[in-house]
Amino acid sequence: MSEKTITVELRQQADYRFDIHFDETMPTLTSDEPAPLGTGLGPSPVHLLCAAVGNCLSDSLLFAFRKFKQAPEPIRCVVEAEVGRNPQGRMRVLKINAKLHLGVAVDQLQQADRVLSQFEEFCTVTQSVGQGIAVHTRVLDAHGVILKD
Repeated sequence: MSEKTITVELRQQADYRFDIHFDETMPTLTSDEPAPLGTGLGPSPVHLLCAAVGNCLSDSLLFAFRKFKQAPEPIRCVVEAEVGRNPQGRMRVLKINAKLHLGVAVDQLQQADRVLSQFEEFCTVTQSVGQGIAVHTRVLDAHGVILKD
């Protein structure tokens, strides 16, 4: 049973360029395919997928640390999508790699092991996407120390 329904409306502007309307309280976002299909005047659907995964992971990590009254910010997240052909020769997102960077050293955070072991489980978008696309998450502290791989 659904607890909530999210509605997004896309309106074609020209060729592969669409205005994306979320609701009246949010600004419109324009998406577009890169050349040669589109003109690249906005993020492509793959960019938006990467942004959704990265945003959800960042939110989940921040929420998990704040639950223990810790301040890991500013958090930075870099997401890469590996795009290639599936066995049937169709273009697909084959894998997503997300690298989250904490804004502080791990020794400044309490409960880091606990947070890092469970924050992904509460990430709605990443867990949903991960059912069809492999998602690999790495977390580093402000000094580049790998905390989760």
